Amino acid sequence: MDEKKIERINELARKAKTPDGLTPEETAEREELRREYIDAVKGSLLAHLDNTWVVDEQGNKKKLQRRGGEKS
Repeated sequence: MDEKKIERINELARKAKTPDGLTPEETAEREELRREYIDAVKGSLLAHLDNTWVVDEQGNKKKLQRRGGEKS
C-alpha cells in the first residue's frame, strides 16, 4: 500500500471526528481503504512467517507450519 492511500485513510479518519463527519461515499471509501490496508499487513506478516524457522535445543531447524486449514 502506498503512502498516498495511507494519508487518505488518515485524512478520512480526521474528517470523521469533525462535527460534519463523512459522507456515505467517504465512509465507503474509508472502509475499502481500511480493508486494503489490513490485507496488505496480513500478507506481509504471513510472508514473513512463511520464511521463519524454529531452532530447538539440539540445533535442529523446523519450518513453521500453518495451523489446520487456516488460510490468510
